[in-house]
Amino acid sequence: MDGKALYLRDDVYFEPLINHWYAWSYLVSPATFSRYLVHTHLRLMRSFLSNHQLHIIASKDPNLAGGEFLNCTEDQVQEISALVDKTQTHNRDLIQLSEAIDKLDELVNSHVSGESIEYLYSQIPGPLKGFVELLMDREHRVSYRILESLLYISDYYKPELQSVSFGSLEKVKERPFVLSTPRLPDKQHLQADLAFDSPILDEIFSARVNPISSKRIKELFSNVSIEGGLDVEELFTESKPLKFHKPLEHQGVRVNYTGHAGFLIETQEVNILIDPVIAVSNDDKAQVMSFSELPERIDYACLTHHHLDHVNLETLIQLRHRIGKIIVPRNNGGTLEDPSLRLGLEKLGFDVIDVEDLDSIKLDKGSITAIPFLGEHGDLNIRSKTAWIIDINGRRMFFGADSANPDIQVYDNMSSFFENIDLFAIGMECVGAPYTWIYGALSSKKVSKKIKESRRLNGANSVQAIALVNKFLPKNVAVYALGVEPCYRYFMGMNYEHDSEQLVESRKFVCECSDLNIEAEMLYGKKTYEFV
Repeated sequence: MDGKALYLRDDVYFEPLINHWYAWSYLVSPATFSRYLVHTHLRLMRSFLSNHQLHIIASKDPNLAGGEFLNCTEDQVQEISALVDKTQTHNRDLIQLSEAIDKLDELVNSHVSGESIEYLYSQIPGPLKGFVELLMDREHRVSYRILESLLYISDYYKPELQSVSFGSLEKVKERPFVLSTPRLPDKQHLQADLAFDSPILDEIFSARVNPISSKRIKELFSNVSIEGGLDVEELFTESKPLKFHKPLEHQGVRVNYTGHAGFLIETQEVNILIDPVIAVSNDDKAQVMSFSELPERIDYACLTHHHLDHVNLETLIQLRHRIGKIIVPRNNGGTLEDPSLRLGLEKLGFDVIDVEDLDSIKLDKGSITAIPFLGEHGDLNIRSKTAWIIDINGRRMFFGADSANPDIQVYDNMSSFFENIDLFAIGMECVGAPYTWIYGALSSKKVSKKIKESRRLNGANSVQAIALVNKFLPKNVAVYALGVEPCYRYFMGMNYEHDSEQLVESRKFVCECSDLNIEAEMLYGKKTYEFV
């Protein structure tokens, strides 16, 4: 029995949790986590305790998918109450940190004389003392910079709040939406008290393609605190994965769409992933790329921006043992709304390179270049965003993610980078989430409805996108990152209709490309480009 070679099952899904909430990058950084803890997590849980019947009704309405309603049952009211009490007791310092940010915002806004601000240091709220630098711009307006690296070495960074959850699609059929509900231990999941940087996770996830013995599995979990009704043994199987990676057999370039915002670029010398979000499936005929179909070595993973469908910790942690280096846009400016990707990912055990606009990582036969990325962030000063140009083996590909095109002159100034584009991939989420979807929890004052709707997180529309295609005339065009595949509904939280503006604009764009005799399509499921 102990000698059996076992694989992690294809249909097993993994969720990283922080204080029992699904983890994404803004929950890793201490300052932003404190804001979400107070303004999202505690607020929603208290609302549920105040009127759990309303939440239960709303969570069953498909038209309200992705809304701010806890997807919990009446039997879980006491568990939610216990989590609220525990959060308020054990994370009081983080609650006080969030309150201090409110007070600091009020403090800097009160100084309007334009004179020296040195005296304000003595008035910085206690929880933030020693963690901020006060600044003035050229128009004498006061702001501040959070010394984020200091927060990571303080008691505000709490890896002990991290845990992980495993589930099986064979049991739950479809994963519930992850952002509005804490993950409580239940009969259908296994929750393990493991921090995200635990080497145990690397060994578990390597078993997706390299089997380990049942004896070793028992050893891995022997000293780990476990809750839930799913047994460790149920995560593994003697059956090999349904599909394995197929090595590249020519000297050119192969590009595989991996789902949602992801691409895999392969040559015989190097493998590069863009924004990986790998879905799990229990369908033998699933038309999405699985973990087992990825190469065992990924030299570089390039991430475009913080949003959780692009920096997907669930996927990245499962691939950490395969990834050489992660490349991210550089930022340590210290604004609350823009935490450093490098600092957060390094804390989770990744080897990270950060780059400025137009910086290039040299490859043996090409380069990876960071391209300025406008739009999709509610007009905030977000530096943690970039598009990518991959130039390799004489082929050139642009991955624009959710970038918009409000000023085409930016691309005019970079025209040399866009010559002879073989693949031009761009998102078309022209009607993005409201401003408050991500950034509302960070605000110290209530955001008006007018601002919420005006500053949506919009990407390109057909007019903006076709202007770029007309300018650069790429050989192939791909529309992606819309979240149309059903397997991503658990974090996208949306159901498109045929006449949804995002799809209407995408179809219009594809038709306009075809009129230019350019191969174009909206990606769905699987797609391979071979450049020989």
